[in-house]
Amino acid sequence: MVLLVHHTLSPQSRKARIILAEKKVLFVLRQEEPWNMSADLKKLNPAGDLPVFIFDGNIISGNYAVTEYLEENYPEPKLLTGDFKHRAEIRRLCDWFDRKFYTEVYQYIIGEKVFKRFKSGLSPDSKILKAGMNNLKFHMEYIDWLAERNNYLAGSEISLADITAAAHLSILDYLGDIDWERYKNAKLWYSTIKSRPSFKEILKDTVKGIYPSQNYQNLDF
Repeated sequence: MVLLVHHTLSPQSRKARIILAEKKVLFVLRQEEPWNMSADLKKLNPAGDLPVFIFDGNIISGNYAVTEYLEENYPEPKLLTGDFKHRAEIRRLCDWFDRKFYTEVYQYIIGEKVFKRFKSGLSPDSKILKAGMNNLKFHMEYIDWLAERNNYLAGSEISLADITAAAHLSILDYLGDIDWERYKNAKLWYSTIKSRPSFKEILKDTVKGIYPSQNYQNLDF
């Protein structure tokens, strides 16, 4: 059995799910709450990070380790393509979203709106939310610029960069926090990614007590 330990609103988990779907790997999901980690998760990954990929008694934990393993061991379709310069650019963009976007946007917005609510029952801090939304504008402008230059973020073909970015954006899209009309190129790009079969299960995601935005499941939004 192939098992992915994940959480619905973990962008790194969503990325792994999309990669597995792109590569047509059958897998089972097990949910863990990042704000209330179980002892089992800490045994699988002492860092307490998601996702964790388990198969045939083997455990691979951590975002980059899981991503690299899937690309190396399930090579079709290739998502890390091109010459060394192009692969470096794909990795740079993956790191941009998994580190910079995650720190400057996800932790501010999702941390306040979701994690704080479920972990401690507290209301979000408006100052932190405002800072996160301001940061989001900067990142959306960058995505819009990248999408204007190419069909996909790193070039003419879909890559890990697109999957990583879309995994992060899909969570903010779930909450309705992106004004897509301000970013026409980014909107067209995201619509293309969102329409892929590998995204189908992501669009079925729900979070108890938090309803998806009106256009979350709409492919023609």
